[in-house]
Amino acid sequence: MPHRRLSRRTRAVGAAVAATAALLGAGLSGSASAGPAAPSAARTLHTDAAPPALLKAMERDLGLDRTQAERRLANEAEAGATAGRLRAALGADFAGAWVQGAESGTLTVATTDAADVRAVEAQGARAAVVRHTLAELDAAKARVDRAARHHDSTDAPVWYVDVRTNKVVVRAVRPAAAHTLLAAARVDASLARVEKSADRPRALYDLRGGEAYYINNSGRCSIGFPVTKGTQQGYATAGHCGRTGNSTSGHNRVAQGTFQGSVFPGRDMAWVATNAQWTATPYVKGAGGQNVQVTGSAQAAVGASVCRSGSTTGWHCGTIQQHDTSVTYPEGTITGVTRTTVCAEPGDSGGSYVSGSQAQGVTSGGSGNCGSGGTTFHQPINPLLQNYGLTLKTTGGDDDDPPGEEEPGGTWSAGTVYQAGDTVTYGGTTYRCLQAHQAQPGWEPPNVPALWQRT
Repeated sequence: MPHRRLSRRTRAVGAAVAATAALLGAGLSGSASAGPAAPSAARTLHTDAAPPALLKAMERDLGLDRTQAERRLANEAEAGATAGRLRAALGADFAGAWVQGAESGTLTVATTDAADVRAVEAQGARAAVVRHTLAELDAAKARVDRAARHHDSTDAPVWYVDVRTNKVVVRAVRPAAAHTLLAAARVDASLARVEKSADRPRALYDLRGGEAYYINNSGRCSIGFPVTKGTQQGYATAGHCGRTGNSTSGHNRVAQGTFQGSVFPGRDMAWVATNAQWTATPYVKGAGGQNVQVTGSAQAAVGASVCRSGSTTGWHCGTIQQHDTSVTYPEGTITGVTRTTVCAEPGDSGGSYVSGSQAQGVTSGGSGNCGSGGTTFHQPINPLLQNYGLTLKTTGGDDDDPPGEEEPGGTWSAGTVYQAGDTVTYGGTTYRCLQAHQAQPGWEPPNVPALWQRT
């Protein structure tokens, strides 16, 4: 059973990862690499660092017990690493990957070539043979993005690539509006599906006052993730919360900082530089005020669990539905956000999304509420960090090289945001990135096979 395969792989700290890479190299890429046992993906991404508050929220919102929640986080870490290796090996045939099951025990990898099935299954994953590559679907979705700049998408406010159905999906209040948008984008009917939906997403503003941080002593939003830029400290948040130059005060109404950059609409990203009274920590606020530590920013897979912290509704969990989603708010269209089943309400904007101990993004907007349920979108953290040259504050990694060791040299650099498929050199060897993340000390390519593959 797939549940058991992934669980066994989770418990194998080093040998299983090395074996998977070797099998993959022999089966598809033709370049297996040998070397000492390395840490598993679950260990690399510190799934055991998930605090009780996060696990409790997963239990409540996903219908799990504690053991299932812990197992799910470990399985999702391993699945992400396996999917990354298969994506690199399948190349142009790759059509997406996702996890499913109460414990995320089943990883499915889609390909357009039936000849890849055996190699996919050799890695403990299910294979799905589909018609369209991910590159084709991404290109079609990009055409819809461009068409939306010149056509009203208010009645067809959400669209994304759904890897599970191998389609570009447009969710619309009026299906006719979706068909008009697809026609303007010249997206063939075989590539797309229209879903009727009453949802009209909006940015989650709140002008009622409350906790978290305040903008110009008026509107309220939530801090996303503490960051640094050189010696300057601050935090990442949503762009719709404030404009460049707006001042902020903290939850205690003490002067805090100033928005240094803000993008909205188009994207929904911003960062605030704080004054000397405020110190960036590697935590987000959990239930009951507990610290939830952040150890990195490896992007979780479709289907993976994700939890959100916000100043209005606190901790809530759900699953990742689609990455690279586009959504139209009353203010305009936002691209590149992630669609989730987590609920949120006004005032939660800008708050943290975390999968295990990995930062995912900051709350953008959505529909529904935490009483009846809803859909929310988050601005992924890695593009935000990259856009502003920020470094995520984390508890992971080592600050310094061990005494006596020389820097091995190469193009890999801590603090750089890497996307899947990027290549770097380190110590005279070339590596390919398997999962999007911001590099940090301790995550050098040879140390983290969950994130890097030797080529």
